[in-house]
Amino acid sequence: MAFQRYPLPTVQKVSQLIRETLVLPVAEGQTKESAPEDDESIPGSLDALGDLFRVGDDLEENLPAPNTEGRWFVSTLDPSEVLGKLPGLWLAPGIRLVTYLRQDKEGGMGTTVALPGLLSTTERLEEAIESASKDQSPNPMGALPNLMGGIEGDGSLASFLSASIFIREIREFGRFGRYARWTHHRFIAAVPPKLPWQWRTKMPEDFSPKVVLRPDAEVIVEFYTCRVQKPIALFRHVDRYPPNSYAATNQDQVIAVVGAPGS
Repeated sequence: MAFQRYPLPTVQKVSQLIRETLVLPVAEGQTKESAPEDDESIPGSLDALGDLFRVGDDLEENLPAPNTEGRWFVSTLDPSEVLGKLPGLWLAPGIRLVTYLRQDKEGGMGTTVALPGLLSTTERLEEAIESASKDQSPNPMGALPNLMGGIEGDGSLASFLSASIFIREIREFGRFGRYARWTHHRFIAAVPPKLPWQWRTKMPEDFSPKVVLRPDAEVIVEFYTCRVQKPIALFRHVDRYPPNSYAATNQDQVIAVVGAPGS
């Protein structure tokens, strides 16, 4: 059985690299009117969590063009560019990644799918938009059931750690405002101090990011994050990769929350 721990800066740098690559073009990006007023109150680091807790309790051509009326459209950005910067991962031959976006005055949403390039014609992508709704994202014909089914790699432990970060970042791509989720998470290697944590599970002994290769060839990735927007919470993330696959089962479990002081 192989086992490897990774320094916190490693996962932070991978996440930062992905986010710096997945930047929407100006015409498709976040508009000023859709930015939530309280975005500035979200701390950029874990050190600011204590102060936050004491503040207050607020919790292509012919395709539909970018808009803020809640209509889905296809992003012109190629999300697969990220894979060219992540060592050990690449897009499977003949596969294309396509991102659909939807934006309104409250924020934006995005969904990225993997499908054969031959099926990613303008006509087929447009058909998927026509059959979608506000609550149901487009699902073009031929799209793989799991986006990561279109990803290949060298099988190294580090490649699986990158894959676990990549899938969460790509799921968040296009989200902002009230629809943001993963953006509010910060990687941690220890419990943020000075907060009244209420544990829902036994406190882990080791918070470091780690990857385990089991004798049956299953790969397990584990890491922890802190959600810095209220309700503030600690999460344990566990991904299980079957042999010879980057399509994992993902588990994101809340293990502790911040309670009222003195509770």
